[in-house]
Amino acid sequence: MAPAAATEVAPAAPVAIVAVPFPAQGHLNQMLHLSLLLASRGLDVHYAAPAPHVRQARARVQGWDARTVGSLHFAALDIPPYATPPPDPESPVAFPGHLQPLFDAFCDHAAAPLARLLEDLAASHSHRRVVVLHDNIMSFPAAEASRLPSCEAYALQCVAQSFCAGFKDPAHPLVRALGLPVPPPESFLTAEFMELVQRQDGLGVPGAGLLLNSCGALEGDFIDALDQTLSEDGKKLFTIGPLNPLLDLDATAPTPSPQPRHECLDWLDKQPVSSVLYVSFGTMTSLPGKQIEELAAALQGSGQRFIWVLRDADRADIFAEAGGKSRHGELLPEFTKQTEGKGLVITGWAPQLEILAHGATAAFVSHCGWNSLLEGLGHGKPILAWPMHCDQPWNAGYVCGHLKAGIVVRPWEKNRETVPAKDIQEVIRRAMDSDEGAALRKAAKALAEDVRAAVAEGGSSWADMEAFIRHITK
Repeated sequence: MAPAAATEVAPAAPVAIVAVPFPAQGHLNQMLHLSLLLASRGLDVHYAAPAPHVRQARARVQGWDARTVGSLHFAALDIPPYATPPPDPESPVAFPGHLQPLFDAFCDHAAAPLARLLEDLAASHSHRRVVVLHDNIMSFPAAEASRLPSCEAYALQCVAQSFCAGFKDPAHPLVRALGLPVPPPESFLTAEFMELVQRQDGLGVPGAGLLLNSCGALEGDFIDALDQTLSEDGKKLFTIGPLNPLLDLDATAPTPSPQPRHECLDWLDKQPVSSVLYVSFGTMTSLPGKQIEELAAALQGSGQRFIWVLRDADRADIFAEAGGKSRHGELLPEFTKQTEGKGLVITGWAPQLEILAHGATAAFVSHCGWNSLLEGLGHGKPILAWPMHCDQPWNAGYVCGHLKAGIVVRPWEKNRETVPAKDIQEVIRRAMDSDEGAALRKAAKALAEDVRAAVAEGGSSWADMEAFIRHITK
């Protein structure tokens, strides 16, 4: 009888990656895209967040096939219960203060469960080392990584570098050269959130380096300046954006998503090319009632085709939201009747990535969150800028004033005023039915080509992603 063959011991994987997002939709989304990009290259990636936010990220993923999503490991970080009050659309400050209890609970209590996860991975002997990727709003993941000898951390910056430069130093030479005003932080952030950011050394680089969700086509000079600053501190910069998939859909293409195809895409298939205005203000804020009425009147009066995502802001736990009567119940029936055949209102979750990729979509009315701008500009859609809070006022000025790829709907200095229907309608006319609008669409498409070239094989973002993978797996 032949001797039994010796059992081969599988070599340890080069690295286990633990991705820790900040628990707000735009941040969850960007970290999820990064995690999926790394997992699609065969790396062992663990996406770690509170259980409701793991579920939220998985439920809303767009642009990835089910197999790639299935290759990712999801880990729940248990934190104490926190308040989940409803959003206040009538608040004079648009910042989503109703999410502050979640932000505090996460930043103050997620370190312990994260430490246990890192220790388990480090002790398993299945990996040579562990790499933590964390949102650079918070520093505690880097602190936990520093406690283990075979662990290092890299921050992911989910906002524009141009905004960070101006936020940290309004007198920054590149900011001054642009001639764009930097709004004072108290105009777009609450004192409670500013205190949290300061406590967490927010927007810093506490670990070995920084991953930037941007590219040279969008922020080349700012990226070069940051690279020099970080290298002087012995830290590395990898500019790898946009992280979101850049889709190339047409009317006959299947939706590349684990979810069923949304009915709005069937509606878009029936519309002429570049004829639909997409209106969405993100997940963190809600428009006041009076402003919704004025926007509805503008959309109806414009005569343009549109998709309008009309929903209240997310609560801290979207799966624990209370039911009850919709505050749009009186407006919607009559508005839907009057715009039948011209418009579509979505009151639930919308497949934004696929809407923006669709050939029938012409332009994007946006709150100007960095995630939404990357999705819009990456698909060649000009921006009708309506900033609400955080980095959005700067982003609006940067896209419209510097990149020349949009029109401002509401100037930031009027952020507490209701924009009348006639003003909104005039901006819609300029964007959809004028030589100015045609020029904007041309500029946005040209910018999209440069952005896509950056992430394509051989492009600058592609090269930095390859360099990052080589660096952490060496």
